[in-house]
Amino acid sequence: MAVADRPAGADALLTVECLLEAGDWPDPEALVACAEAAVRAAAAAEGAPAGEVTVVFADDAAVRALNARWRGKDRPTNVLSFPAAAPALPGGAAPPLGDIVLAAGTVAAEAAAQDRPLAHHVAHLVVHGFLHLLGHDHETPAEADAMEQRETRILAGLAIPDPYA
Repeated sequence: MAVADRPAGADALLTVECLLEAGDWPDPEALVACAEAAVRAAAAAEGAPAGEVTVVFADDAAVRALNARWRGKDRPTNVLSFPAAAPALPGGAAPPLGDIVLAAGTVAAEAAAQDRPLAHHVAHLVVHGFLHLLGHDHETPAEADAMEQRETRILAGLAIPDPYA
């Protein structure tokens, strides 16, 4: 079920679509607002190109299946990102940037274990996933440090405390 498909404004350069697919996610409207704010903050901070981002709220089973298929890791994870190839679209329409998929059980358990509000953890993971869509990674210590700094700066703009502190 699509829960949001709202452009950024009258001359939308970024479209954020949120899909509530599965899982025990609380308050869908607040969840969508949180995800949209996180994507828009990250896009603004990073000078992201125009495009469409889909945020999928799934359950652990769905994320486990995706993780096994695409990463060879047969376990759920908190967030997966799937960058889209950016083809030229007719009429100057903005191309898809990609999909961000979150796992309800894993995300909720992590937020509880870290004693963080669920909305803060969701925002952090959406920002993290969006940075992956833009090509950022954390495979080396230097990349991880740079990505964490980006995430912390973006989250601060949303009045969310440093998740790494």
